[in-house]
Amino acid sequence: MTISYDPPRLKSARGLTQMAPEGIQLKPTDGATQPSMIQAHVSLAGLTSFRVGGPAQWYAAPQSEAELLTSLAWAKSKSLPVTVIGAGSNLLISDEGLPGLAIGTRNLRNIEYDDRMAQVSVGAGVSLAYLARQVARRGWSGLEWAIGIPGTVGGAVVMNAGAHKSCIADILMDIEVISGNGINQTLINTDLEYRYRSSILQGSNYTVTQARFQLKPTNDPQTIIATTNTHLHQRHATQPYHLPSCGSVFRNPEPQKAAQLIEKTGLKGHKIGDAQVSELHANFILNCGHAKASDIYQLICYVQDRVARQWSIQLKPEVKILGTFNP
Repeated sequence: MTISYDPPRLKSARGLTQMAPEGIQLKPTDGATQPSMIQAHVSLAGLTSFRVGGPAQWYAAPQSEAELLTSLAWAKSKSLPVTVIGAGSNLLISDEGLPGLAIGTRNLRNIEYDDRMAQVSVGAGVSLAYLARQVARRGWSGLEWAIGIPGTVGGAVVMNAGAHKSCIADILMDIEVISGNGINQTLINTDLEYRYRSSILQGSNYTVTQARFQLKPTNDPQTIIATTNTHLHQRHATQPYHLPSCGSVFRNPEPQKAAQLIEKTGLKGHKIGDAQVSELHANFILNCGHAKASDIYQLICYVQDRVARQWSIQLKPEVKILGTFNP
């Protein structure tokens, strides 16, 4: 999940997207008072699935919406940019790190089930794969496809995550967000203008705090669980899970598939530094142990360039790229 406002400027990137948090107005905090949950100079490498990235100037992992509001108010009082990084599963942070305040939402993990309506309200920090498993056990259909997708509900909502010809837009009812001014607001599905791996939340000043989904109740949880497991086994058989990655790096340029274009270009196994195009699935870039963010970024650019030259197709990153990178 990547949500940001006033994000760090990217020097050389193509087709990249970002996002962040309507009412309660942010109340200015005492300029001399730093909330206890905010820490200085926190390494972000261990907080991302790529296992790369420099430090955040400031970092907070709020335990509640109240703490999130406090963090945003403090950043506003200091005129600091804010980047919400969720659980760090779909982003690449530069080796220089991020200026301002980085916010992790992994602790916003509340879940409420409405058994009568087959609806579930979920905090932005809940793992999407965990949610898929839980609703399957209740015999609710609609999230079987999400079992192997890394990341959180918040990030999935922002990017319209999907697989197996299904996506978040198919089941989302509404979301709770906080604007850059600290105003709580409810947005319904149609407000988000969903398209393939895209929504108006990307590049906006909203931070998602909660989402509500409509599932389909059945009386056969074992069948739902079996379908969910089938999707998981398929992903493990065709995608690399043994080394750090961000999942799919590029969006599919429909009707083409990014992985097929990269493979046909002969780039499977290509390395820059310790970053490598996966030999199992060409739309994955792996950290083979000691990769730097710059290695991964250069490999992304190299793949884009080679595919564009051979196929006249510009691959657009699905991964969110944050910080400063040299071209």
